[in-house]
Amino acid sequence: MSALLIGILLVIGANVLATPVLLYVAALLFALLVLAALFVFVPRRRARVGRTVAADLLTVGDDTWVRVRVDLRTLVRPPSGRWRDGLPAAVRGSATGAFPPDDAEPIPGGTTTTMTYPISGVRRGLASLGPLRLSTTDPFGLFVRTDELGDVTPVTIVPQVVPLPRLTDRTGRAGGTAQTSSHRLGQGADNLSPRRYVPGDSMRRIHWRATAHRGDLMVRQEEQESSPDALVVLDRAGARWVGADRETDFDGFDRAVTACASIAMHLVDNGFAVDVVDATGVLIGRLRGAEDERDGLLVSLAGTAPRSGERDHGLPAASEGHTVGPLVVITGAIDAADAGTLPHGGAGTPILIATAPGADALSAAEQQGWRTALLGDDPADAWADAGAGEPGSASADAAAEPGRSPRSGDGAGGSSRAAPEEAAHAR
Repeated sequence: MSALLIGILLVIGANVLATPVLLYVAALLFALLVLAALFVFVPRRRARVGRTVAADLLTVGDDTWVRVRVDLRTLVRPPSGRWRDGLPAAVRGSATGAFPPDDAEPIPGGTTTTMTYPISGVRRGLASLGPLRLSTTDPFGLFVRTDELGDVTPVTIVPQVVPLPRLTDRTGRAGGTAQTSSHRLGQGADNLSPRRYVPGDSMRRIHWRATAHRGDLMVRQEEQESSPDALVVLDRAGARWVGADRETDFDGFDRAVTACASIAMHLVDNGFAVDVVDATGVLIGRLRGAEDERDGLLVSLAGTAPRSGERDHGLPAASEGHTVGPLVVITGAIDAADAGTLPHGGAGTPILIATAPGADALSAAEQQGWRTALLGDDPADAWADAGAGEPGSASADAAAEPGRSPRSGDGAGGSSRAAPEEAAHAR
């Protein structure tokens, strides 16, 4: 633009000053502009872009790398410039560099280039990398051409799984070895019976001896076995995830999702068969110890979000009839009325964790037999607080008794539970 302006001024100056030489300079400048524009915009470019992400699932807080391969076909020499790959807000990285790099490989009619850049997970979600933008210029830097090459590549950023401490009751000490009764189909039972293969069965479950004997593809069917149970409820009611500014509290919900993933993985590692549902009882994920089940739960949690404008009263329905093993409910802004009427069905270890409990909400839940905790930035702290004392114990009663400090308990349960209670009153 500035070169064109200079040329126009030279033409005006040549007429005003009666200096023909300025016209020749202006003509050369205009010719240079035309040649530079032809150099940049005329060549046709065909490109094939492929991306490879080192990690199948990117965890929040973890790092990985992306490899981009560009096969660029052009009739003239490969253009020079800079490349930049599109990054979503859910990831952070340095996805830019000079083009073509020094290690570019020439191919007939073009060049093959491979670029590598690091990324790290910032926020869980389903996102896309790309498209690749290639900006090239002429040798004089007069014009810039930007092309979008290739398609986008999906990437899944799953919530972080935080190691949790063991609880002080049987859930923490014995874990899944408690072997509470269940009629679920388990993994790894000794008594196996083959059945006919159906689409969707894992190839790892194929019973090769029965397949060879019967001539049809057969898979292992485990007999019913005794298996411990645990239920984790993630409350997705939109009204419980509204902040003080009346906007959705996505930060608080993300903390709840991280806690949900961490608790579910902790329980299955301790031998429990875990179901993860929302407040209305809709299944989010099921864990029985298989690795693909863990990945499936994390992928489901990566894409979950609060239901906007809807308030669910389904917490009792989600926990109805659950009387075996731990029951963990993770919610947001719950008030004392809801907490005081929340049943746990006689679950072995009922735990209520809230990110923004109202005044006396945790005390009201404790009077119903719940163990409670305020969820902050670290789910391990909330998990430890929830397991610090027996529900209905002296420390819990002291916390709920008016005019008595929760710290007056003699055991560790009293002091550790004081923090979530005082935080709830402070809110």
